[in-house]
Amino acid sequence: MKQLLFFVLLLLFSCNTDDGVTASTENSEGENTTGAPTVQANATYTVSVTENIEYARGLSHTSINSAETTSVPLYLDAYTPVDAGPNRPILMLIHGGGFIGGSKQGVMASLAQYFAERGWVVFSIAYRLQADLGTIPQEWEAYGDLVDAEFLDQFFAIYPAHRDAKAAMRWIVANAASYDINLDYITVGGGSAGAITAIGISVSEDGDYTTEISSTLDETLNTTNLGESYEVKTILDFWGSDISVFALEEIYGFQRFDANSPALFIAHGTEDPTVLFEEALKLRDIYEANQAPYVFYELTGLGHSAWNATVEGKRLEALALDYMVEQQSLLLE
Repeated sequence: MKQLLFFVLLLLFSCNTDDGVTASTENSEGENTTGAPTVQANATYTVSVTENIEYARGLSHTSINSAETTSVPLYLDAYTPVDAGPNRPILMLIHGGGFIGGSKQGVMASLAQYFAERGWVVFSIAYRLQADLGTIPQEWEAYGDLVDAEFLDQFFAIYPAHRDAKAAMRWIVANAASYDINLDYITVGGGSAGAITAIGISVSEDGDYTTEISSTLDETLNTTNLGESYEVKTILDFWGSDISVFALEEIYGFQRFDANSPALFIAHGTEDPTVLFEEALKLRDIYEANQAPYVFYELTGLGHSAWNATVEGKRLEALALDYMVEQQSLLLE
């Protein structure tokens, strides 16, 4: 099993870039006030964008788990549909980049705009990357002795990235009232490393990627809304893998996939040289074995970061919208 993890790491980090319907109740104005949110099939709303909202802080070390640290701010951008009314569904986006680079702008900003124009409140997050040398648990540091030295720093970067993404989601929960969002309709998505993180924070339990380190060792945990919890309903996986869930199994013996895993949207190029297509097949098989809901789009002949792909004339974001509507029983206009 450990050899498999190293093999997946090699594949992942060989390239470091990645650009049942619920009835609604209406008030006298005809607005949906309870039940499933209403979203739009086409761009409808003007979008208000607020950038660089600090959602938490995290430690940056001078070397792996060194005593010398700096507390760094962690930011997200919020995309809010103007005059869409209350009861909004949530989408949190996580950028790719091999846990080395990437940005909450660029492709993530375009996706955020697309879904916010159709009624979602969207949050695009930044998180600590390899160069930040975030704190890792002792168990991860010990397991690192088995990882190829060439990929060790990237392997260690998985933990703080997931810790931060979970903190971002807890911040969203803590601030739900400010954004008129409905916490029963949460989607998390991303591309490549972002998809890996989306899967990892959605399938794992509340304490995973959080409580392995105490606030005594990392006081910035106290900025991460530890009292909040969340339940993801749908995952958007664009060319990702299960590596971070598999790491929990390897290091702690945890089995996190089951029949209650969030509905999974998979899109993956058959010729992807970075995160091999076999990783998508593995995820499909895991969901099949657990009888959990999923949809799988093989992007025939396409490689990594195939954001412009179409399937039967529909772009990936439109397919993802359809899947969220179906799985969450959203009301589509």
